[in-house]
Amino acid sequence: MKKILVTKGILPLVSMFFATTFYAQESFGGLALYTVRENMGEDAKATLQKVADAGYAYIEAAGYADGKFYGMTPQDFKSYVESLGLTPVSTHMGGVTLENADQQIADTKAAGFEYFTIPVPPMGMFTFDPENRTMGMKGTMEDFAEILTTIGKKCEAAGLKLLYHNHDFEYKDNEDGIKPIVYLLENTDSKYVNFQMDLYWVTRAEADPVSYFEKYPGRFKLWHVKDMDEEGKFAPVGEGTIDFKRILDKKDTSGMEKYFVEQDMTWDKKPLEVIKISHKGLKEIGFK
Repeated sequence: MKKILVTKGILPLVSMFFATTFYAQESFGGLALYTVRENMGEDAKATLQKVADAGYAYIEAAGYADGKFYGMTPQDFKSYVESLGLTPVSTHMGGVTLENADQQIADTKAAGFEYFTIPVPPMGMFTFDPENRTMGMKGTMEDFAEILTTIGKKCEAAGLKLLYHNHDFEYKDNEDGIKPIVYLLENTDSKYVNFQMDLYWVTRAEADPVSYFEKYPGRFKLWHVKDMDEEGKFAPVGEGTIDFKRILDKKDTSGMEKYFVEQDMTWDKKPLEVIKISHKGLKEIGFK
C-alpha cells in the first residue's frame, strides 16, 4: 500500500516537471506591449499573464507615465513581470527630455529594463500630418544627434543602453537630401547610441534592411518584427509579404540581440488573437 501511495505521489510531480520543461522550451521571443495597449489599459496584470501564456519570453513596454509603468511602480512592475516568467528588456520612452532624462533613466533601471528606447525624435522634434498620415521631424540633424548622444551618455553611466527606433521617414531623403538614419549612424558613437530597426517601416520606405546591416554592422541591437500585407497594411507575422528568413539570416551582422513582435493596428482581429498568430509565425520562420 505504501508503495502505491508513493507512486501516486510522484506521478503528478513528474507530469508537472515535463509540462513545465515543455512550456519553457516553447517560450521564446518578445512582444512589444504597444500591440496590446488597449488591453494593458484595461487590465495590465491580466494582459501580461496572457502574453506569457501566448509563449513570449520577454517584453518591451510602451506605457510610462508619472513615474510608473502601466500604473505600477518600477519595482512592482519588475516583480510582477518576472513572477510570470517574463523578462523586461526594453521600454519606449517617447516623453524623454534633457530635463527629465535622469528620472526616467532611474525608473527604467529600477524596472529591470536593459534598453532605453526613444521611439520618435524627442523634445518636440517629431511631426505628424494627420491629413496625409505622414511622419517627419523639424529641427536640425545636428541637434537630433546631440540630444541622442547626451541621453545615451546618461544611459551608459546608469548601466543602460540607448536605442533609437525608426519609422519610414528616417530611411528617406529629407529636404536637404540627407537620410536621417544615415546621418545618425555616421554621427553618433556606438558606445552611446544604437538602433532598434522596425522591419515594417524600413520596408515601407523601400529600403533594404540587409544592406544597412552590411554597411553598419552591429548597430541594430533590437528588431521590431512586423509584417506587411499586399496593401501595405500591418499584418500578423508570417501572413504578410516581408521575407523575414532572408533578414534573419543576417541577424549576427545586424548585431541583433532581441526582437519583438509588434502590430500597430490589428484590423478585424483582436490584439490578443494576433499575438498568438504571430508567435506561431515566428516559429515557422525560424526565430527562437
